[in-house]
Amino acid sequence: MDWDLVVVGAGPAGAAAALGALAAEPGLSVLLLDRQDFPRDKACGDGIAPHVFDLLAEVGVTGLVDDRTPVRRLALRRGELAVDRLMERPAWVVPRTIFDQRLVEAAQAAGAELRRHRVRALDVRRSAVRVDDLFEARVVVGADGAHSVVRRTLGLPVGPTALALRGYAPTSPGRSARQVIVFGIARQPSYAWSFDRGDGLSNVGYGEQLLAGRPRPTRAELLDRLEELLPGAGAGGAEWRGHHLPLSSWSWRPADGRVLLAGDAAGLINPMTGEGIYYAVATGLLAGRAAAAAARRDDGGAGSEYRRSTARLLGRHLRHTALTARLTRSGRVLDAGIRASAADQRVFDDLVELGLAAGRITPAMLRGLVTR
Repeated sequence: MDWDLVVVGAGPAGAAAALGALAAEPGLSVLLLDRQDFPRDKACGDGIAPHVFDLLAEVGVTGLVDDRTPVRRLALRRGELAVDRLMERPAWVVPRTIFDQRLVEAAQAAGAELRRHRVRALDVRRSAVRVDDLFEARVVVGADGAHSVVRRTLGLPVGPTALALRGYAPTSPGRSARQVIVFGIARQPSYAWSFDRGDGLSNVGYGEQLLAGRPRPTRAELLDRLEELLPGAGAGGAEWRGHHLPLSSWSWRPADGRVLLAGDAAGLINPMTGEGIYYAVATGLLAGRAAAAAARRDDGGAGSEYRRSTARLLGRHLRHTALTARLTRSGRVLDAGIRASAADQRVFDDLVELGLAAGRITPAMLRGLVTR
């Protein structure tokens, strides 16, 4: 069957790709394929920055979290150093079973068709892309996560990766109404987190980057390190799930052609914070718009269009996050960042923008780091 756009994976990146395409060209035929039925769980920190909802509002999707409690405070700690401040704009902590379901329903309401199907192979041809010899599309967007079949089919390498373990536990006293991050000392880069959902439970977990020559941590070791950094946070916890995070690097250059990658499948996880939903929605929307433009022209130029638009949004930002991630491997630099954030709200706000959306290193941040 022929489609203008086939999207592999119906999480935030895939649903956003469908929304971006249909907002640009409402008459397009768009097929969303996912190996699971919705609602379904997805291991994640569940934190959603307000910038995500700014992007979704551009394609007419609003009200997704109107019934959820916003989180206004962010606390950062390493050893004895700490900062606990109001964020310039609140964030939300929403289980992916809820958020992803609502987003894919918005894509269906816009005109996308959702089917359960596990994609196994692509055949990229001159005028179309065949998916498992069942579907044919002008453009395919791979939004199928960290272990992307689409990425593997294209022969693209996997970059740096982190491993994390997530669970849900009763919100600990002193950590309510907050997103709490505690950075590791002995193993870097690493951190534990506790993100209050606002319903009596918190998303809690621990993650660290996988490095050559360092043994991969076991489940028991991940739980031990969570307890070490955030004592009691995991008490009474359930639904523990491990997951890989493909971290972004210095640059990212989408390839030409009819197959685009978005979100985790493109290796877009912020290496400072592990945040990925902003990147997923942003690149999904841009991929969908590029697919719509290529369908309008009836050509194979979706890749080049996508490369230009993502470079404008993320090119400089990715270089800044890569540099910051490298610098903060030093405990001295990380400590200086916490001190500077505690001393100056501007530095704190700039770090939040860099870690949760498309922010950049600012003069205020540099001055704060040097001073501290």
